[in-house]
Amino acid sequence: MLAMQIGKVVGSVVASQKDEKLANLKLLVVQVHDPQNEPTESYVVAADSVQAGPGDMVLYATGSSARQTSLTENRPCDAVVMAIVDSWDLGGDNIYEKWA
Repeated sequence: MLAMQIGKVVGSVVASQKDEKLANLKLLVVQVHDPQNEPTESYVVAADSVQAGPGDMVLYATGSSARQTSLTENRPCDAVVMAIVDSWDLGGDNIYEKWA
């Protein structure tokens, strides 16, 4: 599995009862996209470390990499949004432009 993946923020999760180490973390629902920017049927709930919002294309990490940001260090997270994507290309073809 890839260490970083691309997805689109499609929602959020509110949990009034949670482990105290998750307090003050915004949780986002991210729909996984493939490298050609096609949505898949997979979703992940990820802690937000970059103030992403609905509709943003993001890079997220899972597993132990999710606990490597300053916001998620030593917290029980298995996924974290760590970048908002401005653009990407694949094989010289422009796949995504945030401002297009």
